[in-house]
Amino acid sequence: MNKLFVCNLGKYRSRTAANIFGGKYAGVFVNLKKEDLEWADIVYVFEERQRSEIGRLFPEEYLKKRILNLEIPDVYGYMDRKLVDLLRGKLKK
Repeated sequence: MNKLFVCNLGKYRSRTAANIFGGKYAGVFVNLKKEDLEWADIVYVFEERQRSEIGRLFPEEYLKKRILNLEIPDVYGYMDRKLVDLLRGKLKK
């Protein structure tokens, strides 16, 4: 299963998640591409506004994808222990 993790800038949350669970990561406000969404079987976002922005930028792909909100705030650094624990709890790995 192709997993795409999308946060604001693609630096901390999504990059950490991709490192742990495999897949790709991107920032909705900097480098997310249509091709990333086409590649993904499932898209994980960290805040509802990221889901909304994907819908605004890529309406056709948005309607075709399963997009899950992990509801993890932007307060963690890359591979922060608390972030890793939250991600593992939410994605069960």
